[in-house]
Amino acid sequence: MVSRLLLLLGSPASLAFLILSFFQGSVGVGGITFTFTNRCTDTVWPGVLSGSGTPPLETSGFALPPGQSRSLYAPSGWSGRFWARSGCDFDSSGKGSCATGDCGSGQVECRGAGASPPATLAEFTLDGADGKDFYDVSLVDGYNLPMLVQAAVADCPDTGCLVDLNERCPSELRAGDGRACRSACEAFGRPEYCCNGAYGNPDTCHPSQYSQLFKSACPKSYSYAYDDATSTFTCNHTDYTITFCPRSTPSENSSKNGSRRPSHEQLEDAVWLASLKASSGAGTVTASSWPASVAFQASLAIAVVIMLASPQEHPVFS
Repeated sequence: MVSRLLLLLGSPASLAFLILSFFQGSVGVGGITFTFTNRCTDTVWPGVLSGSGTPPLETSGFALPPGQSRSLYAPSGWSGRFWARSGCDFDSSGKGSCATGDCGSGQVECRGAGASPPATLAEFTLDGADGKDFYDVSLVDGYNLPMLVQAAVADCPDTGCLVDLNERCPSELRAGDGRACRSACEAFGRPEYCCNGAYGNPDTCHPSQYSQLFKSACPKSYSYAYDDATSTFTCNHTDYTITFCPRSTPSENSSKNGSRRPSHEQLEDAVWLASLKASSGAGTVTASSWPASVAFQASLAIAVVIMLASPQEHPVFS
């Protein structure tokens, strides 16, 4: 049987290539990689909340020092949200709390708890309608840090909020000693701001002066509950990079990053976003970003080649 199969394929290497291609194809459909990069001048603690009915990722919270990156693998159909906690104080056992974006777990791991507002959120639904990924950056729960979301393919749009809204935050919305900016819903609790009750539909709930302030500064971000038309983006199945404080350059990483701090006009300029995408290496595949399953499957293909190419005294196949 083996000899007939090799005759059809031409060589053991052809068989291995076929096997590996099959596995790689199934992995490509099966999941994607999220890469988190911290360009803030201080450590941030990303939080991870998986949506109802989707499996948890390998961690629900971790520390990310300035200039560092970390990747997480997400399976097909996953949905959830990411955010950055700031001003955190954790002891050696991992217990503590954060000044903004705290998830209330009392630990580095959020363990199924979401961000306490105000917090800038990146939201994803993988393999949704028509097999597309849906993603957005939301300020509906307020703002704490600048954030940029980039797809690994060039024809999918970037989104995010690159401006420091804490500098523009009205005094009545200010929170965390100026480290965060609340939404009008959280600050005042009124139905017209929260889009509930009589205002629970897009016909009656409209942008407020506060949501318009957010929208003018960050035109691609969700500013209130029914801001879908200009704030939700789609892409065919691909990897994503989430960058915290994309306009900043951590001091220990300044020698590697030649990007200067852009002006306010440049922050809203698509050309600068494209240059940032190129400099951050979005879409570059490295060995460290491969999920463990790919490495295992490649090893399996190689083992098959060795087994088939080597003479056997006791054939496994007949």
